[in-house]
Amino acid sequence: MLSQDLLLVIGIVVLGFSVPSIFGALAEKRPPRVASIAVLIGGTLILLAYSQKPGGYPLREIPEAFIRVVAHYIR
Repeated sequence: MLSQDLLLVIGIVVLGFSVPSIFGALAEKRPPRVASIAVLIGGTLILLAYSQKPGGYPLREIPEAFIRVVAHYIR
């Protein structure tokens, strides 16, 4: 269970960090190559987590997955 949650959380964080990179690249009028790779990696991790968990992840369960992952590594 935690491995799917971890994949989901890492994927969401990578996607979140790619957004400023996309805007920065577009503002400087250069192709967002690194951001594109980050979007592919983050999206792949999210799809992998979704496909491995029976029933997938409903939207209301995503914050709970973050809490489970953080709680696991804080303990």
